[in-house]
Parts: sequence; C-alpha cells; structure tokens
Amino acid sequence: QVQLVESGGGLVQPGGSLRLSCIASTLAFDYHPIAWFRQTPGEEREGVSCVLPIDGSTYYADSVKGRFTISRDNDKRTVYLSMNNLQPEDTAVYYCATVEPYSCPYVDGPFENWGQGTQVTVSS
Repeated sequence: QVQLVESGGGLVQPGGSLRLSCIASTLAFDYHPIAWFRQTPGEEREGVSCVLPIDGSTYYADSVKGRFTISRDNDKRTVYLSMNNLQPEDTAVYYCATVEPYSCPYVDGPFENWGQGTQVTVSS
C-alpha cells in the first residue's frame, strides 16, 4: 500500500501561483497512476489532474487545463502540481491519491490512499 503526503498549499492572491508536492512512502509508487483531486465543504470531490507511471502521460480537468501542470519524479517518489493564474474558485483542500490506470484519462476515481491534504486559498 502506498502512503501519500501532500504539501505546498497556502494563501495566494488571484493570478498567483503555487506548487503542490505529493511524496510517496514506498517504491510501489513507481507503478501507480497518481491523481490530484480537490474538495470544498459540502461539495463533491473534483478530479484535477492525473499522471500515468510509465510513459508519464498527463490529463487535466477542463477547469484547470492550461493553468495547472502535473509532473512526477520517480527517483524522488514525488508528484508535483504546478498551479498558475489561480482564481478564487480554485480554493479547496487538495489531495493526491492513487487511481486505476483506466480512470486516469478521465481524471476520476475511485481515489485511494490519499493523505491529509493541503489547503489552497485564493483570495485578495
């Protein structure tokens, strides 16, 4: 089982940037697609982005396409989510999770093994 720890969230003004990190505890990370999803109170989870383990193919929700970039460094067992031009509607707790390969292109769950999350707040 892979354990994931998210970090890098914070408070940023509209138009600003953040880079989130997701660090895995085990080498099994190399074989797992990793997705980022976000959640706000009272709302359903929203898949944000996903990256496959071998060829590194990346997928994005329409709401973040062109603004967010996902990448992975298997040597560091880390997946990054670089977020640019952040807007108030991006405010949420962001989680990274493992997903099945068939769901990665749809940036959808089921999500498993997520960590404690990291809060992103976009406000002036």
